[in-house]
Amino acid sequence: MPQPKEPGLLIVISGPSGVGKDTILRRLFQLAPELKYSVSYTTRPPRPGEVDGQSYTFVTEDEFKRLIETKEFLEWAQVYDQYYGTSRKRVEDALARGEDIILKIDVQGAAFVKKRKPDALFIFITPPSTDELLQRLTGRNTESPAALERRQREALVELGLAKDYEHVVCNRDVEESAREILAMIAAEHERRRQRA
Repeated sequence: MPQPKEPGLLIVISGPSGVGKDTILRRLFQLAPELKYSVSYTTRPPRPGEVDGQSYTFVTEDEFKRLIETKEFLEWAQVYDQYYGTSRKRVEDALARGEDIILKIDVQGAAFVKKRKPDALFIFITPPSTDELLQRLTGRNTESPAALERRQREALVELGLAKDYEHVVCNRDVEESAREILAMIAAEHERRRQRA
């Protein structure tokens, strides 16, 4: 008789804007292509190079509000005047198939997920220094001066919330950070096997 498939692991990755989450995730998926990524919904317009359905699922504010009403989201939040949300069904289907799925969400969203999925693995990415983070944000040239100032303020507040996470990874080096996250995922699977 075949063994029942072990449920997948939900991995929640947060960190302030500009800390390098996307770069780390790209390397993580190169190292472990079996990991899945939960594509979030957003009402913000696509940035250059972003692809609908891969980077985000881009929807109108009306459509997003309809999805809130129909309880489609595992979590959702309004961040920088735009809405972001994680599809409950996409996540639950992946976990049921035994897939490890990564959510890249802000601290508000992570707090919601923690209430609904307390057994998830929560990882916070920090910069080597606040100065470096502020330089990265400025160097992206993706926001107006007012939006940039707001992101910088928010990033400093978010750094203070790292203490609420089980695991913290300092992004000094992308390769090192990606491998550290893979080790955390492996350790969590081992803990679960020992508990079973």
